[in-house]
Amino acid sequence: MCEQKNKWITLIVIFLFFFSAEMTFAQTPLNETQTTNDPLEKVNRVMFHFNDFLDAVILKPVATLYIKIVPKPIVKGITNIYANIDTIPTVCNDVLQGNLYQATSDSWRFAINSSVGILGFFDVATDIGLEPNKEDFGLTLARWGFTNSTYLVLPFFGPSSFRDLIGLPVDYYAFSIYPYINPTRTRYAVYGVGVVSRRADLLHFQSVFDQAAVDKYVFLRDAYLQRRAYLMERNKELANPYLEKREG
Repeated sequence: MCEQKNKWITLIVIFLFFFSAEMTFAQTPLNETQTTNDPLEKVNRVMFHFNDFLDAVILKPVATLYIKIVPKPIVKGITNIYANIDTIPTVCNDVLQGNLYQATSDSWRFAINSSVGILGFFDVATDIGLEPNKEDFGLTLARWGFTNSTYLVLPFFGPSSFRDLIGLPVDYYAFSIYPYINPTRTRYAVYGVGVVSRRADLLHFQSVFDQAAVDKYVFLRDAYLQRRAYLMERNKELANPYLEKREG
């Protein structure tokens, strides 16, 4: 009980710290030539190169080896399992956003894939028409009105913003299963395999990224911000964020 209380106190302190920092940057409006909210670009570029170096010497080689030695059906199944795990915080954020239709759909996805799909190894839900969806507390804050936020590159995590940074510990400690996996070494092992799995999935787009990006920092920043802007706009459709896609 005491440990759980300390976690919530930590979350509140983190929220207040980064919210106050965000309000500080928000006082400076964008000038006529500045189209992206990135006042920390110099610091962000340093962090970007740090992450890029770690990826090149550690994560990418491990992910490449993982793809080579693990059979493709197993790789796909592991990807599905972690997508299924991520459905839990997705449902929680669906509810917080008031999107009860999507909360119901995502709950059914989780129930079907966890049972018939054998803990999510097989994505049976998609086959029967329940489309995948991913939400996080950063998107929930955006749904509550915290839409504009300063771009931020986090060590190890990569592209983010002050708003999305606030959401990370909430999704992990309040909504995910990871804090409940014991012993701790097992928890880190499970989380680590998920990191490798997600990086392996991105290897399919590596050549596109390398060829298209004149400035990799700008390319990744703009792609991230455009993706988040799309997700925030999509989530305004509370009744069914995929209505247009299904009818089209």
